[in-house]
Amino acid sequence: MGLKDIFGRVFKTQAKPETRELAAVSLAERWSTYPSAGLTPERLTEIFRLADMGDVYRQMELFEEMEEKDAHLSSLLQTRKMAVLSLGYEVLPYSRSSEDERIAGFVQETLDALPDVEGAFLDLLDAIGKGYAVSEIMWEVAEGRAQVTELRWIPQKRVTFIQDLKPRLLTKDAPWQGEEPPPWKVIYHRFKARSGYAPRAGVLRVVGWMYLLKNYALKDWAAFNEVFGMPLRLGKYDPGASAADREALIRAIRGLGSDAAGVISKSTEIEFVEAASRLSGNANPYQTLAEFCNREMSKAVLGQTLTTDTAGATGTYSAARVHAQVRRDLVEADAQTLAVTLREQLIRPLVGFNFGWDRPSPWFRFKLAEEEDLKTLSEVYRNLKEIGVPLESGQVAERFGVPRPQGDKKLGEGGN
Repeated sequence: MGLKDIFGRVFKTQAKPETRELAAVSLAERWSTYPSAGLTPERLTEIFRLADMGDVYRQMELFEEMEEKDAHLSSLLQTRKMAVLSLGYEVLPYSRSSEDERIAGFVQETLDALPDVEGAFLDLLDAIGKGYAVSEIMWEVAEGRAQVTELRWIPQKRVTFIQDLKPRLLTKDAPWQGEEPPPWKVIYHRFKARSGYAPRAGVLRVVGWMYLLKNYALKDWAAFNEVFGMPLRLGKYDPGASAADREALIRAIRGLGSDAAGVISKSTEIEFVEAASRLSGNANPYQTLAEFCNREMSKAVLGQTLTTDTAGATGTYSAARVHAQVRRDLVEADAQTLAVTLREQLIRPLVGFNFGWDRPSPWFRFKLAEEEDLKTLSEVYRNLKEIGVPLESGQVAERFGVPRPQGDKKLGEGGN
């Protein structure tokens, strides 16, 4: 049957990697149709419906604007992505054989030589919000070796699912239906906030309605503050005032709102009436709705709220620790998912083109250090010492990050 790539297509093992650039990003990609301008529930529903039919262009543009316009949402997504980028990574040989160790060393050197490899990882982590991310592998064949020179980001709006569930790249030759990329030419990283169709799997799809409601609240709040923040300017004129006098009075009242100056006749009068509070009990419905939407976004992106918003929080320290652990679980899941994608779609063809497709791929993983409660750990060591369990002082010093003592005595020996 032959070997298959990530999309289930049979490929020729003796073929060389595709070196031409497929999805060249032009200057026109900077522009957007700005679908969030004047966004309404009807328009949002239509954008989502088009995405469900495979046309994700407007949905991806909307998701880009959501990150740009909503500071809270942008912070949540940055927190999620940077938590993975802050981790180191390593390539481990598939086995302890010398050949596998040589292959792992070659892969490690290739990754280390890539320009801005962290930025490439960040591009792929964009799948957390949008459901998927695509990067083009720029291959170069020199001296009998297939080398990866760059991982180039492809905007999600340059992908279509019109034909089927498999992603196709929109190119000049196929601007509507798209074309299938050659085998091992792109990295297609999927994020599954839930099972189902890729364009519906990202967390931005989940928070889309909260973003819309929050926008309504902020717009109404701004309009309310514009009126409520200034006193009512009430103009009075005599019954015998002419139309020109009344028009001059109106212009003077309007000018007082911005210029704080005006000229009127002595026969007219302007009175300033301080506006009474329209918000009973100091309750601000606009702020309440905006904060509610923020909390819902935090739950959708980070799985909790105590690590992002403590306003009015009544939770305990233990509850905050539980919430922090929830976020750590997401970090581990994001790191593991990205590691699997890189191993299957980048490392596998790198090994296949250079060492043969029958060679197993090295393991790729992010270094996830376990967090330890040093106070609890110290009590464990103390209890072990009291019952006479021999402990190396150097090992204890290394565990707690303190200077190693002179000699290598065992704790509990020599009266120590």
